[in-house]
Amino acid sequence: MKDFHGIIFAYNTFPELRELVKSRTAASLPVCGRYRLIDFPLSSMRNAGILDVGVIVQRDYQSLLDHIGSGKPWDMSRRDNGLRMLPPFGLPEYHKGNYTGTMEALNAVSTYIKDIKSKYVVLMLGNLYANIDLTVPMKQHKRSGAEITAICADRCVDGSRLRYVTGDDGFVKHMLIKPRDESKGVASLEAYIINRDVLLRLMDYSHEHNLYRFHKDAIDYYLANGGKMGIYVHHGYSAIIHSVDSYYHANMDMLDAANRGDIFPADRPVRTKIREEVSTYYGEHSSSLNCLVADNCIIEGEIENCIVFSGARISAGAKLKDCIIMRRCTVGENSELNHVIADKAVVFSAGTVLTGSDKLPIVVPKGIGI
Repeated sequence: MKDFHGIIFAYNTFPELRELVKSRTAASLPVCGRYRLIDFPLSSMRNAGILDVGVIVQRDYQSLLDHIGSGKPWDMSRRDNGLRMLPPFGLPEYHKGNYTGTMEALNAVSTYIKDIKSKYVVLMLGNLYANIDLTVPMKQHKRSGAEITAICADRCVDGSRLRYVTGDDGFVKHMLIKPRDESKGVASLEAYIINRDVLLRLMDYSHEHNLYRFHKDAIDYYLANGGKMGIYVHHGYSAIIHSVDSYYHANMDMLDAANRGDIFPADRPVRTKIREEVSTYYGEHSSSLNCLVADNCIIEGEIENCIVFSGARISAGAKLKDCIIMRRCTVGENSELNHVIADKAVVFSAGTVLTGSDKLPIVVPKGIGI
């Protein structure tokens, strides 16, 4: 839709993700056997007809750039506009650290945002794991009279720090940050539809007052001054990936058919980088119980409740349970892995035994040999 422009925040790393973001942003984390987290906000926008999207990055975005490329899988590879990577180009020279907050990230690419011709801007996190039908809140926003529409969830959301409470008129009256009582209001997915002129006004206010945070500074100021913010409630699975625990359980949740149906509905496909790969080979004595296994794997051992990415090899006699095995990992013969997250290209030698737990999975960093 020409009236809408997309902005995705893909600069966050989150220290709670530990080794998983040592050389990548949270938005480029592999999920569900063949995807990256960025695929989900990108696909949500593409399915709603939003073809002009800016992706805000800052550092460690090489894997994200390799994955997204020109944006062709999302039909965003275009001569004019389309998909644009937005590294910082509006920060003072003395700024050497990470963005202090979302408003600082927006002001760092302010020249890009000022050039947007669309009347409305859709803001989404690159680490939001959800498939949202944006056409509904987009239509609601245009007819409701709201200047901002917050996209929220119909349930508690792992990683959500905010809840919005509405008044009798349907507009937001209170924003609750990290509330103890989660029965009040609805959980925010930190996704918004906002009038472009309002966004620019909030950016100017934040810049003039040296404020950096989107919610605590800009939105709080907006609501305190009578701003009209509406609510749209998304019905379906959602998670904000911010820690090893949230990453692990978001992947494990996909072993449930109902959750998979929410994330991968037939009418809203999730697009990703296309790889031409052969089918997975299952050995004569292998077994796979309740697993998601990508193409181009060799499975000769036993796997249960596992997610296995392409190019992985599970050798004969190996037993894996409740594990996430990323691309090009090799598990040696007679190894036993339980509650393990193996990053890309990890090699487990024969007879390796590693046991984590549901609340504390073991993370093996990229390229390590054990």
